[in-house]
Amino acid sequence: MAYKIGDRMQQTFLPNSIDQYVSEADPVRVYDAFVDALDFVSLGIPITPFKAGADTYYPKQMIKLIVYGYSYGLRSSRKLERACHHNLSFIWLMGGLTPAYRTIARFRDQNKAAIKQILKQSVRMCIKLDLIDGNTLFIDGSVFKANAALSKTWDHERCEKALTKINEHIDKLVDEIQRLDRDEQDQGSIAEVKEHLRDQEQRKQKVEAIVAELNQRQNECSKDQTASYNTTDPESIKIHKSHKTSQGYSVQLAVDKKHGLIVHCESTDAHTDAGQLNPQIEQAAQTLEHKPQTVCSDTGYYSLKELAKVAPAVTVVVPNQKQVLKERYGQEPGPFAKESFQYDSEHDQYICPADKRLYPVGIDHEKQTKAYRAHVADCLTCAHRQDCCSSSRRGRTIKRSLHESLKEQLQAIYDSPEGQAVYRLRKEKAELPFGHWKRNLSAERFLLKGKAGTNAEASLLSISFNITRMITLVGVQQLLSSFNVT
Repeated sequence: MAYKIGDRMQQTFLPNSIDQYVSEADPVRVYDAFVDALDFVSLGIPITPFKAGADTYYPKQMIKLIVYGYSYGLRSSRKLERACHHNLSFIWLMGGLTPAYRTIARFRDQNKAAIKQILKQSVRMCIKLDLIDGNTLFIDGSVFKANAALSKTWDHERCEKALTKINEHIDKLVDEIQRLDRDEQDQGSIAEVKEHLRDQEQRKQKVEAIVAELNQRQNECSKDQTASYNTTDPESIKIHKSHKTSQGYSVQLAVDKKHGLIVHCESTDAHTDAGQLNPQIEQAAQTLEHKPQTVCSDTGYYSLKELAKVAPAVTVVVPNQKQVLKERYGQEPGPFAKESFQYDSEHDQYICPADKRLYPVGIDHEKQTKAYRAHVADCLTCAHRQDCCSSSRRGRTIKRSLHESLKEQLQAIYDSPEGQAVYRLRKEKAELPFGHWKRNLSAERFLLKGKAGTNAEASLLSISFNITRMITLVGVQQLLSSFNVT
């Protein structure tokens, strides 16, 4: 059997110029043209005229390197440096330049805000190419790990334990110093103990500073949340998901229905998706320069208090928990569930299945609900008391949201054929980018720290996803001509 065997000593000739290293239809040319089409002045990266004796790399080439690297899962500055030496497409893109990893990392860190703005410009390019219409958006979120260990996260309980041990250690050291001084022991021993004492006092000051930060954060947290502080990345949060706890961020995406391209992304410190829908709609609208007609998301975003903030012109398709349970498990409301009670809007009362009335008894402004209760005598004499009342001492109680009309409207929209058709597309459109990032690009953890850094990385991942989709949809040659025009 004959085998093909390579010969490293065989003499070959590379093309006459670096430009011939890649073909005319190579995707790297799209990334090159895309960055050249960006408005760097609006990005906040001014391009100065060429001068002899330059000591910095051309910003456009650095952006090309970072964007192209992220598109192929090369996010580490060391890997990008290595690619500039060994990968022909990177050599072509950089024109033979080989910036050091420290230079790449420093440029990315210094231009985080500008990188965030590149996504907006890419979206507007897609609008000009008729790849995004912005009429229907899908909002979804996913958890990404932070570049910080969970062991570096502090809460009040950990601080109390640490301070107790430190104080005990300080007391022992003070006693030791007094004993050595009293017994006139070697001064070197006293100096060594005093050095340990200073270390413990400095550690105590650091822990006390963490306690002060935790106290401030606890005031900003809701009642059911416990404040935490990570010393490596203070802006990250402790996230519980799938029976696992990690330090990370919640990334929100707004994806267009037409071709699944990303319109907006944001790295947040929100523990849940509830409360994120309207902010993402507003920020996506700023990029699109108009509000979407329809927005769709899963039940994690269902919060009537927050959904009430969405503009009336926007149709929201989002199921509540009961609708999801009904679809998933076929759970129907019982004969004495709230749905079986009829609301009398004229008298602001509820009528139970036994034709008894429930009267308003109070409002919970924090939970945005109004309570209705039947007379105790009516419940005590009712034949359905055991099935209807969990406690007959006060009578049957029903809570009605202050946004009940909105709730009924959302239920009707979701149950409609149009709402079901839109919701069926949600997984296909909204979850695809996250799958591409985490599986194809191995980007389950951020490399940069803080909201500014993670937002820059999320934007780079979004840009890379959009360009990959654009190449698939339009083709290399057409994109090259389109970018040259724009």
